[in-house]
Amino acid sequence: MDVKVQVSGEKATLSLSGRFDFTAHKEFRQYADRTVQNNGITGVEVDLSGVEYLDSSALGMLLLLKEKAEKSQQSVSLGNCRRSGTAYS
Repeated sequence: MDVKVQVSGEKATLSLSGRFDFTAHKEFRQYADRTVQNNGITGVEVDLSGVEYLDSSALGMLLLLKEKAEKSQQSVSLGNCRRSGTAYS
């Protein structure tokens, strides 16, 4: 999985591409932790438009991001999600 971070004002976007599964947990956590630790950020969007596969461990990673962000008074949103059966196998 590839992760790109873009910061615009007080919002950070984590753009993911490839397979978002357990093998990506270290990379995702590194980017997510650095983003949440940025005191100038009030909101984090996770852009899923480039994700071709997502499993249950990815959902767990997103929940951990949400919990960490809430502790820092930040919001988390998911962007470019696709309907079930049309995006992820």
